[in-house]
Amino acid sequence: MQRRLSLVAAAALLGTSAAMAFTDKPVKLVVPAPPGGTIDVFARIISDQLSQEIHQPVVVENKPGAGGAVAIKYMLSQPADGQVLLVSVTNVLTESPHVVKSGFDPLKDVKPIAEMARSYLLFIAAPQFPANDAKEAIAYVKGHPGKVSVASYSPGTSSQYASAILNRKAGLDMEHVAFAGSAPALAQVMGNQIPLMFDGSVTSKPMIAAGKVKLLAVAYKSRMPEYPNVPTMAELGYPEVNFSNWSGVFASSQTPPALLEKIHATLTRINASPVVRARYASTGFEPITESRTLEQAAEDVRTEYERNGEIVKAFGIKLN
Repeated sequence: MQRRLSLVAAAALLGTSAAMAFTDKPVKLVVPAPPGGTIDVFARIISDQLSQEIHQPVVVENKPGAGGAVAIKYMLSQPADGQVLLVSVTNVLTESPHVVKSGFDPLKDVKPIAEMARSYLLFIAAPQFPANDAKEAIAYVKGHPGKVSVASYSPGTSSQYASAILNRKAGLDMEHVAFAGSAPALAQVMGNQIPLMFDGSVTSKPMIAAGKVKLLAVAYKSRMPEYPNVPTMAELGYPEVNFSNWSGVFASSQTPPALLEKIHATLTRINASPVVRARYASTGFEPITESRTLEQAAEDVRTEYERNGEIVKAFGIKLN
């Protein structure tokens, strides 16, 4: 009798979970970056938990290129029914469109559904680069004009913005080399082909721990707990080199509002999961614990977009 009651309770719980799900079909999460990068790592954390939540397969599909435009335009070309969603860092909406012809309106065509985790920018160097901190790196670049290059994980992103700002403020002439994602850029830095890079904390931290790259400085407003002795770029005299992005899930703005609210509720539950929080911690993401409404998320994207537009104009940032 006890076993039968347990089975009934379990079935009821499963039925409740299924009823709360926003779909009864497989879901595709489109990622605007190649495998192995910051956002790919994040997407696979979300996909695992989302599949359990909705009891459907959730597939991650990588579509890098054009500063995120390839993935976003693909999502916008699909029916706005919640079956194809974008998992991304906000830079594809708030940074790249300022310098890349995207073919979509980042503030009108795309709707942020959930703010879930945050990462920061770090200033790193190749293992054989003859500098162990940012001050030494800047001095080296000044002493070798026209001979030092700096990688970015995509054109028109904060990874490029940071080096452009440092060039202007410190009087440097680093040559920007853009890649389609963190993984290929880091490969060049780790292999000593490109000496410097501003990269996201999630992808850089494992390489720093393994001694495959050097950490020169934190390109964020405050020091990171993991690196208490590593100064920020602001402490070194470059307060403008201050970047972080939030990662989350986005949909076409044509998606029905009621469906967006259902997806938002599902993702909010996922983000509060201890399992997800633990995976964030193990990969370097910082969970966003404050729940933001759909309207608040849209306003956060707009604020970030406007700030980056001012940076692009002030520093004359352009594609090579």
